[in-house]
Amino acid sequence: MFCFTFWDLLSANANERPDSPALTLREETLTYAQLQRAADQFARSLSDLGVRKGDRVCTHLRKSFEEVIAAFAISRIGGVFVNVNHQLTLRQLRHVIENSQSRILITDPLKANALANEGTPEQLQHIVISGDSGPSEPRYVLWAQLSNPSPPPFVRLIDSDLCAILYTSGSTGKPKGVMLSHRNVVQSAMASATHLENKRSDRIISVLSLSFDFGLVQLTSMFLTGGTLVLQPVQLPAEILKTIRSRSITGIAMVPTMWIPLIKLMEDNGITCPGVEYVANSGGMLPRRALRAWPTVFPNARHYLMYGMTEGFRSSYLPPEDFERKLGSIGKPLPNVELFVVDPQNGLCEPNEHGELLHRGGLISLGYWNAPEATSEKIKVCTHLRPLIGDEKVLYSGDTVYQDDEGYLWFVSRNTEFIKCSDYRISPTEVEDVIFESGLVSDVVAFGVADEALGQVVHVVVSRASEINVDVQQLLQFCKTAMPNYMVPRRIHAWPSVMPRTGNGKVDRPSVISALREQIATERHVSESHGG
Repeated sequence: MFCFTFWDLLSANANERPDSPALTLREETLTYAQLQRAADQFARSLSDLGVRKGDRVCTHLRKSFEEVIAAFAISRIGGVFVNVNHQLTLRQLRHVIENSQSRILITDPLKANALANEGTPEQLQHIVISGDSGPSEPRYVLWAQLSNPSPPPFVRLIDSDLCAILYTSGSTGKPKGVMLSHRNVVQSAMASATHLENKRSDRIISVLSLSFDFGLVQLTSMFLTGGTLVLQPVQLPAEILKTIRSRSITGIAMVPTMWIPLIKLMEDNGITCPGVEYVANSGGMLPRRALRAWPTVFPNARHYLMYGMTEGFRSSYLPPEDFERKLGSIGKPLPNVELFVVDPQNGLCEPNEHGELLHRGGLISLGYWNAPEATSEKIKVCTHLRPLIGDEKVLYSGDTVYQDDEGYLWFVSRNTEFIKCSDYRISPTEVEDVIFESGLVSDVVAFGVADEALGQVVHVVVSRASEINVDVQQLLQFCKTAMPNYMVPRRIHAWPSVMPRTGNGKVDRPSVISALREQIATERHVSESHGG
């Protein structure tokens, strides 16, 4: 099946296997032919509302048939879909609408009413409501009332056209829009489907948001191979497990904050899922405790550890046959990807030398929407690579890694996160991995706090998913026996509940660290005011 654009992924299946199941949600299923008809009809309606090639259209919907229909409909007429995670606040939604200069928003009645109450952004010409009610203002229209049986207009698309804008989680400020071409989207599906060995009989559970590149590629890889995507709107571990078992799921791809509680639930209750053929993790490192449990709860699965960035989709994966031998490695490059480990002063790194990971290939995005300076900082020529690739631009990951003697990559830390304690550069990831080994926590974030004598010292904040409080003293004692002295946390903070998440389901590290820094500053101020 030859595909050049996002729309091709649907239309090719609708032509070749019209009656095969494309999407499943609870008890309902849409075939590829049904999905194409629905997308064609909605594309015509969007065209009637004035959407033209290159126009950005925001979708802000829960995981649903409508969310997928909208994405394909927008693409069908040359629009650019801007999927905004449904968990984002109105303030965050407004930022995306304004930054992307979207003319149309597709959302549900609850968000539509909230937006109307706070004042609808002027640039929005129409707000399409996926529901049976909404504000009475003229710009608000119900999806169900948009009906035009005529086919949508033909719009010529090529693979270099802009397809989508995905907004990052905003860990370093306001979210930036990552521009993806149709080529990016299709090639990422090819790379993913190749190394995961996807096939037409696959039934993949979709837990992650389509606003997250790792979530989007699950949709595209299934449609590339003609498989079925099972939509999972509820992210509770028990609900995910229920769907896995009742829907005969063959593949699962999630982030650590979803894997950790699911694995624990299965371990605690002696549950296994032998019918699952592969499991995959990306978006952060799984603690070794969870990694060791994976083969027990998914005994017949292929186990994949993956690494990637929104700006380049996925970059690397650890082949399943190396899972136990290279436990914790982020593996080797994906198909049609080349990776380099580069020291900014000395150039290409030798095995076991730390350097920044640089990504080369067709998965690199077009850059950031309306942010040319930020784009040129992230995607640029590397002088050290000129003898190999000339002036071809590469993606700078901002992550420190090393390559072992066999060519396998190992994540060390984000470049901006190292804790500089005396003569040591401490990786927060390494600290967190050890603390996870204790089995006493569900979430952990390590960070550096200024210290007059040492420069910085390690602080960690931890929480449990259950109502049982973390025993800080027991955890500190574990750290003293499991870590070298310089790495032992100076202080362990107990987070009062489950830590906040980004729209992609990851722990919102900047928010957690910011809250703790404020708490520490307040404590110091109070201590100094009392002469402490």
